[in-house]
Amino acid sequence: MKLSRSARRGAVAVAAASFFVIAAAPAPAPGAPGIGDPYFPELGNGGFDARHYALGIGYDPDTDRLDGRATLTARATENLSSFDLDLQKLTVSRVDVDGRRAAFTRDGDELRVTPDRFLRKGRDFQVTVVYGGIPEPLTGPIVFGSDYGWMKTDDGVFVACEPNAASTWFPSSDHPSDKATYDIRIKAPKGLTGISNGRLVSTWDRGGSTYSHWRETEPMAPYLATATIGKFDVRTGRTPGGTPIYVAIDPVLADSNSVDVYGVTAAATDYWSTLFGPYPFEETGAIVDDMPQAGFSLEVQSKPAYSAVRDEDTIVHELAHQWFGDSVSVDTWKDIWLNEGFATYAEWLWAEHRGTGTAHDLFRAAYDARPADAAFWKTVVADPQRDTMFSSAVYWRGAMTLQMLRERIGDRAFFQLLPAWTAAHRHGNAKTADFIALAERISGQQLDDLFTTWLTTPGKPAL
Repeated sequence: MKLSRSARRGAVAVAAASFFVIAAAPAPAPGAPGIGDPYFPELGNGGFDARHYALGIGYDPDTDRLDGRATLTARATENLSSFDLDLQKLTVSRVDVDGRRAAFTRDGDELRVTPDRFLRKGRDFQVTVVYGGIPEPLTGPIVFGSDYGWMKTDDGVFVACEPNAASTWFPSSDHPSDKATYDIRIKAPKGLTGISNGRLVSTWDRGGSTYSHWRETEPMAPYLATATIGKFDVRTGRTPGGTPIYVAIDPVLADSNSVDVYGVTAAATDYWSTLFGPYPFEETGAIVDDMPQAGFSLEVQSKPAYSAVRDEDTIVHELAHQWFGDSVSVDTWKDIWLNEGFATYAEWLWAEHRGTGTAHDLFRAAYDARPADAAFWKTVVADPQRDTMFSSAVYWRGAMTLQMLRERIGDRAFFQLLPAWTAAHRHGNAKTADFIALAERISGQQLDDLFTTWLTTPGKPAL
């Protein structure tokens, strides 16, 4: 087909206009090494949005060596000449971007990748990192003074990474604001079980190894990913409400089962679904390992991880996190009370459900037990600071805030608010101001005074 003279003139004009637009576009630049979280400014990465992780890891408990291949599918949010990933200590041997060899450098815990051509804003791309080494757990005051992250056990590894330890075992944009879906493939010595998030797609033995493929189809914050490996007794089925359930317990703990982990997990999953909205993931469950060095449990997405057989309150707490923390994740870490205050309050709701106490009485007991000059009341719950982000006040004063809100707006509005909150931010991120705004909209009340008193003002509030 041949264009007419006028059409050719029009085509030239369009081409010139197109050239002008391209020329005016921002020049490619390096992505920021972090998102600027006030507690962890170097975590997360600027310039792209993580979409999906395909992780393949092999672990040998005898040598403690991890070998991994991670492929991240992401979308550029600006014109990128280079970008960063978070990766702690492990050695990188190769990086490819869209199947082409890419240059890379290391600066502390930052892996800077420079593709052979720039990445245009709005374009999807894949970066593959081949890496390995001996992962090191993190320690310090943040998580109750305990080790956390990749923690070696007698027969494998216990992996619980809140808040900043996902990058101890895979390259990532290690911040809860950058959620993605996951395929996680685990290679372990034959006889050991590799457990991760979501549903088990397949498992098979080959040679002296066992391979497991897990898939998490809902967006997940990196710190909630796990690749726990060891000897486990596994029980599967469905909750009475129909949710698939997978519970794995280290056989060493068989005689210490003071609580029916499977039964409580099933019951709590179903009950929270009536209060908080539909269960947000494909599967519920638990990973119960023998890891006394880790003095905590973690709300691993779809399968909370317990470092020992924990009590019923701990189980219902971690399962409440599936809504408050996992599905609705914090926008920045200073809003951690939105996770821990809600999960602690869920313990009080469970007591009401079981007929062992009321939330009001439990609130009064917690309030009365702490004198006005206690350090507990000095914590600003809405911004507790990095090294004290898991202080008891974040949990208990956060829960007290919710009970005061319930008594202020009444049960009808309060129990309308909880599922409305999880629905509004399902599989996303939120901050304290979002919750206050929703509470005011649903209740029809102005609530700044209540939240200012309980979340941002040091000192013991008067009742």
